[in-house]
Formats: sequence, structure tokens, C-alpha cells
Amino acid sequence: MSIFIDRSKDVIKRAGENIAATEVERVLNEHPAIAESAVIAVPDPLRDEAVKAFVVLRPGHTLSEQEVQGWCASRLARFKVPSFVSFIDELPKTSIGKIMKYVLKQGGSHGTQEASRP
Repeated sequence: MSIFIDRSKDVIKRAGENIAATEVERVLNEHPAIAESAVIAVPDPLRDEAVKAFVVLRPGHTLSEQEVQGWCASRLARFKVPSFVSFIDELPKTSIGKIMKYVLKQGGSHGTQEASRP
């Protein structure tokens, strides 16, 4: 039996399954081309919520949405793989460096440039 631990606002509920955003972020951040990431829930009419990843690439690296999803699929359960991946220049952060996920959820990027992917 596994124990599920994460902040309640960082839990994504997808088709009856609970997904810890921090678990998906950990897998994303292990990719050598990814500098940092943030994962949020977005509405999904069929599965309650879908997983969306915001990814900041390391300088000189490129990745496609499919490559990111493939990386996650080889390391996570299928229902935890991000449905959407957006590449941005930087994540919005507070003055102490905490990622402001509420800005990402509101559709803003707080001075960042988001790629034209969903």
C-alpha cells in the first residue's frame, strides 16, 4: 500500500486517481535538458483534471512536447504523464524563490514567454 503525501492544492485529481504534482516535477527535473518545471491541474471534461507541465529548458537545449511526455511515460504511471507541456523562459517566483503556481493557473506567465502549445 502506498502513502500519498502532498499539499492538497498540489494534488491533481484525474479520473479518480490522485497525482502529486511534486512527483511529476521531480521526474521532469531529472531530464538533462530541463532546468526546472512546475505542474498544475487544468480542467478536463472527461477526467475531471488533466496534468499540465510548464518547462524551462537549460540554455542550448531543445525538446518537443512528445519528448517530454515520452520521458515521463517511461518513469511514471500512464495517468500521471502530462497531457500538455508548455515551454517558458522562466517560472514566476516570489521574492524568496517560491514558484507562484497560482499565476500559471490563471493563465499568466508573469513576464515569461510561453510557447504556443496548449
